[in-house]
Amino acid sequence: MSPMRSGQQAVSSRQYAVSSRQLLTAYCLLHTAYRFIRVFLLACLALTVCAGDQLSAATKGPQRVEPRSKVARALSTEIDRAVARRGRVALLQRRSFIVQVNGALGSQHLNKLTGAGARLKRVYGSLNLMAVELPLGRAAALVEDEDFSYISLDRPVRSLGHVEVTTGTAQARALVSNTTLDGKGIGIAILDSGIDEQHGLLKAAPGHPGVVYRQDFTKQRAAGDPYGHGTHVASLVSGNGDFAGGAYRGLAPGANLISLRVLDENGEGAESSIIAAVDWCIANKDAYNLRVINLSLGAQPDDSYRNDPLCLAVRRAHDAGIVVVCAAGNGGKDAAGRKLYGAIDSPGLDPSVITVGAVNTLGTDQRSDDKVATYSSRGPTRGYTVSANGVRQYDNLIKPDLVAPGNKLIAASSYNYEQRQPNNLVFTHPELMTRNTVEPADQLMSLSGTSMAAPLVAGAAALVLQANPTLTPNLVKAILMYTAQPLPGFNTLEQGAGELNLEGAVRVARSVRPDAEGLSNGQPMLVENLPASQASVIAGEPCSWSQGVIMNYCFAYGSDLMTYWQGAYAANHLLSDAVAVAGGQLRNDRNLLSPEVRLSRGVILTDGVILADGVILADGVILADGVILADGVILADGVILADGVILADGVILAD
Repeated sequence: MSPMRSGQQAVSSRQYAVSSRQLLTAYCLLHTAYRFIRVFLLACLALTVCAGDQLSAATKGPQRVEPRSKVARALSTEIDRAVARRGRVALLQRRSFIVQVNGALGSQHLNKLTGAGARLKRVYGSLNLMAVELPLGRAAALVEDEDFSYISLDRPVRSLGHVEVTTGTAQARALVSNTTLDGKGIGIAILDSGIDEQHGLLKAAPGHPGVVYRQDFTKQRAAGDPYGHGTHVASLVSGNGDFAGGAYRGLAPGANLISLRVLDENGEGAESSIIAAVDWCIANKDAYNLRVINLSLGAQPDDSYRNDPLCLAVRRAHDAGIVVVCAAGNGGKDAAGRKLYGAIDSPGLDPSVITVGAVNTLGTDQRSDDKVATYSSRGPTRGYTVSANGVRQYDNLIKPDLVAPGNKLIAASSYNYEQRQPNNLVFTHPELMTRNTVEPADQLMSLSGTSMAAPLVAGAAALVLQANPTLTPNLVKAILMYTAQPLPGFNTLEQGAGELNLEGAVRVARSVRPDAEGLSNGQPMLVENLPASQASVIAGEPCSWSQGVIMNYCFAYGSDLMTYWQGAYAANHLLSDAVAVAGGQLRNDRNLLSPEVRLSRGVILTDGVILADGVILADGVILADGVILADGVILADGVILADGVILADGVILAD
């Protein structure tokens, strides 16, 4: 969805013309002191464009040394461009923004914004931010007001694009006594383009509750899923096993689906819609036992996860006890087919979520031929902040966290009953249809992308939580990584800990004490020992567990990660809190990791056995800007990657 616009001007053209001439004259006179001018111009904008309103009065207090640190870089660039080009029209143009406030959101914030001519689109009191529509020039003035902590554009967001056996799900279903693991009782929110509830894989049936709640956050009020993406994703999570003899059963067919439509008929939406949907999940998590959110969508990263509005929203969901699963993105290669690093999408940037890359299984149940899909986005994360002296400080977190099958997956194809035609994906790309039956509710299509891999991990998380409902989001994430299978020849920036192994994950989850969260760091947390051979057998092949957990710039490894409670598993922490960079060295927090847990030296290339056996990533890896990555570089110094080219939609970019 393109950013919203409005045709009404907040100030008269005559008033603004005078202010603009004054502003641009000052700009020309002071062009030799560019950094000073940035602050000066914003001050001028605050005093001239907003003269006479409450926002102007609020800027009379002490000024920050570097107010642009409160502005997202894309917005900062746009403002500078408009001023440099003497763009009076551009500065008056109304745009959609997300505004974050200092302290609790209150009437003083709302009054200042409405007094400045803003139209409030949505208010997120629990997140202390608002979605507003405001002239570009007036938005610039907000950085001078201490009541507002950060402002960014309300960016457009796009969808990204044999499973039971190859993920180990078939074996996992019977691992808990007197129970068939199918996600029963677990609520899973699908934030996507909607769900076609009439499809045979998704309509309610005995033992298959299907969609128990639905809400449209796009304001289009469209029925079903005109685009087709959300239905495909939902059936990978929770497809009915009675359809087609169980050939397309989802990982958690007994789960309760919550359909929150945030993408339109073209697979596009606004960040503000997604934030509203996440906020709904937090408010209603208890009513629906909502334990998992799936986000098979993403926006090009513009900020550090510390400021990114989507990241802040999913972090709050994590803190509320919800496991958030995000697609990594489909920016793994450029138009020439070259491998790229540093193209993880938002909100997959955030360290609290489980970020999922895609695997090409080549259509076989055996995993010995599995490869990371070429389009799957690689880390590290490239969000950054700018210090007071203008230095970029990159996040550079290792992502994705793990990978799952995502290439040419066949699942439900929605039908547009209003238009009496297939969904827009199939209508535009008929080659995606794999089962074109007379009955629309039986039609299937094939899609590829990390969008398809993420719902498999979301379904896996639901089964892990069914096996042990007491697990925290951090422990669910750690178990999924610890039991993942490292794929040979791929590094941790490509595959994280490895490929999803639900059989291993459920085995560990069922062994965790129900009172584990009350333990102290380093206390035993299992009711039975880990298996002597930490491996699973899938499709007749041994699959080694990684025995490692991705932290931030490295991974922790060793059986103590699962044998003993780690303080980092607590609900009030992140896994990444356990490791910090001090004096150029990675150091672990002894209050959050037990003494025998070890840390890797950085990014490694795995040999397909366990993460600890890998080697430090070697010379010869081409980064997005053509720089060569050297041996042993710790990706925390912010000097080595450029933003990668993002492929906007991976649904037909199959390997």
